Amino acid sequence: MADELVKSKGSPWQLFAIIAAIVAVVVVTVLMFTGLGEGTPGTTENVVIASETFTLDLALEPAVRERGLGGRTEIPNHGGMLFAFSDKDVKVQSFWMKDCLIDMDIIYLDPLGRVTWAGTMHAVPLQGQDESRADYETRLRSTATSSGYPAQFVIEVKAGTVQRLRIKVEDKIELDGRKLAGWAR
Repeated sequence: MADELVKSKGSPWQLFAIIAAIVAVVVVTVLMFTGLGEGTPGTTENVVIASETFTLDLALEPAVRERGLGGRTEIPNHGGMLFAFSDKDVKVQSFWMKDCLIDMDIIYLDPLGRVTWAGTMHAVPLQGQDESRADYETRLRSTATSSGYPAQFVIEVKAGTVQRLRIKVEDKIELDGRKLAGWAR
């Protein structure tokens, strides 16, 4: 077909334009159906919780979600982390305090932004020098919290925030869930 276009008085530029148009249509179609075209993720997302705005670090990839806020010595009053999971990873979520040095509040949200569980998680002593990784993780599992119901988003904020803002199960936190789920890996 390409040879016929060139032979029929078509220039190489016309062929290039046709191929570019086809590629553009394919790219736009893929972006529309995967949700990937909804902006580019930054490193933070502003989220309003009980009329207060929080600037939350985004945890969109497995390695970042696994690390979470571990190793931090403080969480700003209106800071924290927002964990987002893809549509295929919506399930009962369970978080533990691996390598966490401070207490923090955790809020599990279903795909519509409704709270399924909220409360304080307390820091667990770090892995001891003579403690195996398996023993440390067993100790962590014993203190893990569960969303109770399928959750797609998890918010970690400074300890005491849930109580101060009176956040409870069934409260709604407005998120751009489609965008966040599209960014999640």
